[in-house]
Amino acid sequence: MPTGVIINAASVLFGGLLGGFLGDKFSEQFKKDITLIFGVCSMGMGIYSIAPMKYMPAVIFALVIGTGIGLWMHLGKWIDKGAMEMQKPISKFFPNNNSDMSQEEFINTLVTVIVLFCASGTGIYGSLDNGMTGDTTILISKSVLDFFTAAIFACNLGYVVSIIAIPQFILFYILFLLARFIFPLTTPNMILDFKACGGFLMLATGFRMVKLKMFPIADMIPAMVIIMPLSWIWANWFLPLL
Repeated sequence: MPTGVIINAASVLFGGLLGGFLGDKFSEQFKKDITLIFGVCSMGMGIYSIAPMKYMPAVIFALVIGTGIGLWMHLGKWIDKGAMEMQKPISKFFPNNNSDMSQEEFINTLVTVIVLFCASGTGIYGSLDNGMTGDTTILISKSVLDFFTAAIFACNLGYVVSIIAIPQFILFYILFLLARFIFPLTTPNMILDFKACGGFLMLATGFRMVKLKMFPIADMIPAMVIIMPLSWIWANWFLPLL
C-alpha cells in the first residue's frame, strides 16, 4: 500500500485548495514574506541532503552532464508547455485572478512549484524507500512542508497548484512500483549521492523561490537519473586508480 505516496499527494491537493480559498485573505506583503521563508526552508533541506554526500566528483559530474542534457533537450521549455496545458482546463473553472502577476511570472512560479513537488530528491528517494521497506517517514515529513508550501503558492497561483498532486502521485507511484527492481541494485553510498544531487536541486529551487537567481531547475532534472550510475562508476572504476 503506497501510504506515503498517497499522503504526500493529498497534502499538495488539500494545501492547494486551502491556499486557493484563502488567497485573497492575506496581504501581498504577507505572501511575499512567507514565500521567502519557504525558500530558506528549501535551501536548508537541500544543504541537509548534500551534507552526507559520499563521492563529490560523481555528484558534480551528474549535475553538469545532466543539466547539459536537459538544456540540449530543451526540457525546461517542454515543462513550460506542460504547465500551460495544465493551466488551461483548470482555468475554465478557477481562473487566475491575480492581476499583480504577469503571465511570464506565473509560468516561472508554476514551473518552480512543479519541480519542487515532483522532482525533489527527498520525494523520489522516499517513494523508493516506501516501496521497498514500507517506511513512510520520509514522505510524511515531506508532506508537512508540501502542505504549507502548496497553500502559500496557491495564494498567488490559485487552485491550479492542487492539480500538481496528479502528476506527483503518478510519478511517485511508478517509483513505488519500480522500487523492488531499483533498490536492490543500489548501495548505501549511491543513495547518499542520489540524495545529495536532489539536495542541489532543492538548493537551486530555494534561490528561485526567493527570486535571487532563476536557476534552470527543470533542465537539471536529468541529473537525478544519471547520478546513481555515475556514483557506482566512480566508486568501482575511477576510485581504485587514485
